[in-house]
Amino acid sequence: MSEKSAISHEELKELQAKYSEIKHSVNNALAVIMALSEMSQRRPDYGDKLASAVLTKAPQIVSSLQEFTEALNEKAGTKSESLPTTIA
Repeated sequence: MSEKSAISHEELKELQAKYSEIKHSVNNALAVIMALSEMSQRRPDYGDKLASAVLTKAPQIVSSLQEFTEALNEKAGTKSESLPTTIA
């Protein structure tokens, strides 16, 4: 890594804080999906709530990961590669 593209200690701390924030957000979204999935196995009427949660939480997870990738690439001075914005 050259001097130009080296990440400073402060930038690394910022990235670590952002990573921690995103990890918490993704974990919370997946916890909701998992809880609704378990509930829908016991009570089929939770299936609609599960589908709704997946449809709202999955794009949030993708967006959070894309945001972190962009921040990481910005700090590293590399070109950003976008994540898909839709779930197939």
